Order: sequence, then structure tokens, then C-alpha cells
Amino acid sequence: MTDLTPLRVDLLTREYPPEVYGGAGVHVEYLARELRRLADVRVHCFGAPRSEPGVTAYAEPAALAGANAALRTMGVDLEMAAGCAGTDVVHSHTWYANLAGHTAKLLHGVPHVVTAHSLEPLRPWKAEQLGGGYALSSWCEKTAYEAADAIVAVSAGMRRDVLTAYPSVDPDRVRVVHNGIDTAQYSPDHGTDVVDRLGIDPARPSVVYVGRITRQKGLPYLLRAARELPADTQLVLLAGAPDTPDIAAEVEGLVAELRANRSGVVWVAEMLPKHEVIQVLTHATIFVCPSVYEPMGIVNLEAMACETAVVATATGGIPEVVADGETGLLVPIEQAGDGSGRPLDPERFVADLAAGMNEVLGDPKRAQEFGLAGRRRAVEHFSWDAIAERTVEVYRSVGATG
Repeated sequence: MTDLTPLRVDLLTREYPPEVYGGAGVHVEYLARELRRLADVRVHCFGAPRSEPGVTAYAEPAALAGANAALRTMGVDLEMAAGCAGTDVVHSHTWYANLAGHTAKLLHGVPHVVTAHSLEPLRPWKAEQLGGGYALSSWCEKTAYEAADAIVAVSAGMRRDVLTAYPSVDPDRVRVVHNGIDTAQYSPDHGTDVVDRLGIDPARPSVVYVGRITRQKGLPYLLRAARELPADTQLVLLAGAPDTPDIAAEVEGLVAELRANRSGVVWVAEMLPKHEVIQVLTHATIFVCPSVYEPMGIVNLEAMACETAVVATATGGIPEVVADGETGLLVPIEQAGDGSGRPLDPERFVADLAAGMNEVLGDPKRAQEFGLAGRRRAVEHFSWDAIAERTVEVYRSVGATG
């Protein structure tokens, strides 16, 4: 008799709606939605209780209140691992949940799949944020990756980084499954209610940045490059959640300097709802991604789906998303080999970033063509249904059965 029991998949993540602040959270949200067509999906996440069926949230253990942030994360992970009893496969996302996946693998005797969204060895600036906890986060990730049954890299660039950071990992266990985009949700919105409320003038060209204020996102480089933008160009920053007081102060100082010398500098520090971000992206002349570390850069896909030209750093997985000269321009960068991603020549990188933005701003027809091509590329190559099917193939390949 054929076993009709569906495959049970437990997704382990720090972020899940409505508590989403980065690309990994967006990834898990859409992956879970599409996987539900193919499997019995349970989601385990951090934070406040969720009302969505099949989703369990875990608060930090009260006994660890006031402890190092990494230690509190590990406490949540142990509770999440216990909650995975009865699963067929666990699938963890980011170091925040990697220990939960590894522990569940050992405890319940099931395969553990890891998705590599970023790597701790390539984010050494996190030592500023976590102190001694950076050693703990690095240990959680290393332990999980080296023991995982499969590692899903969100780009070929990410796959190379995994094998460089963890040379003991068998290359055959690292599969590339690109991030995706919901092109029904992320589509052009030509309304003006949001941009009007935020003080953005739709009649003026604009350069838009969307992202956290963290070293990897490269916002200070953009703010220095923005000194060279034409006077009529607006700079719109949807930027919040600074990692450290130091980078917060640096960004505040650079924004103040720009505002003292030009009009049209709009900074929105709070996280906007998706539909509002979509309208801002739609009205942008350029979306700019100045990241120095970006495994894939899903936000570039979001901008492309809104028919917006992209100017982005040629690093990590970004060149697999942004087709140079077709959907936007890639900015060259020579980077230090110490894992920080910092440009070897910061002034050259800033100058090249400014030149790329000005090249597109100076040719509105080309900017429009980039945007239309970006939308086509997003629709044709990055659909979530195909990504879910490829992910289930990974589960089956490591012996997960319903």
C-alpha cells in the first residue's frame, strides 16, 4: 500500500511575519507559503505569539534575561529543537536558528538542511555588535554547516563562500537554489499617496536605498557618493535598525552634511509596510545597492519587479540577479580578503558608485529600459513556486520521506 502521509517539514527561523527585518525573513515567508502546496509545513520562529496555523513562536528564556544576545538566541534554539518532535526534516535559516536545526537533527534523528543567507566569517564587524557573542554565533554556524545533510546556497557566489569559509564541507552537499520574488505582489504602483506623504516629489528624479544600517549594506559609501549627484536628484533612504551606535552616528553625520548642501534628502527610519515600499520603488529613477557583502540581495529583485533600474555593487550573488547593461549597472569593487568585504580603495569605490548612478540618471530612456528588462527578468527567472519544488528535491535527496 502506498504511504500517502505528506512530508513534514519544520522551518526554523528567527524572522517570520510580522517580525521581519531582512532578506532571510522575506525568504522564509514566501518559501513557507509555496512549500505548503507540497508538504506539511511547520514554522518555528522567535518573538511574540503568532496566530497563523502551524506557526510556533518562542520567547527568549526568562532565566537568560540580561545575558549576551547570542546566549539568549541559543536558549531559544534549544526550545525550538524540542518543538520539532515528529518532523521528517528540519530546515534552518541563518545562524540564529542553525543550532536549533543541528540539535533537532541529533535529538530526533532526522536530516538537517541549512540555507546559507550569510556567513559569520564574512561578517567580522558583528564583533562590534555582539562582543564575545560573535564567537558563539560563529560556533553555532560552523557546527551546523559541517554536520548538515545539505546546504542550500542562495547564489553561486554564496556557494563559493560556503566552501571557502568551511573547507571541510563536501562540495556535493552544497546546492544552489536562488532566492525568489513574488512578482504579483511586487509590481509597479504608480499611485502617489505614499510618496506624497513622505515628501518625495514624483516630478524629480530620485535615487532610493532600502536596507538596514549595517556595515555589509554599505550605506556610508552611498552617502559619500551622493555628494556627486545632480542638484535636482532626490536621495530617498528607507534605512533603519542600526547595528551599532558608531555606524548610527556616522550615517546621521553624513545625512546632516548632505541636507546642509542639497534639497530632497528624505530619510525614513521606521520600517514601512511592503505596499508603501513598492510605491517608493516604482517612482525611483534608480534603486541603489551599495553592499560590500550580499549573498544574493533579494532587495534588488524587488526593485527590478517594480520596473526600476538598479545600480549595485558587483559582489557576492548580486551579478547573478542584476544583468549588467541590461537591467542596470554593476559597480566594480576590489575587496579585502579578510572577510570584511571592505573596498581596498574606498575613494575609488565611492567614485565608481557615483559615476554609475550619474550615468543612469543622465539617460532617462535607458533607465526606463533597464526597469522594463528587470521586471521581465524577475518574472522569468525567480518565481517562488519553482524554488519550492527545487527545495523539496533537496529534502528528498537527503532521505526525507513522509
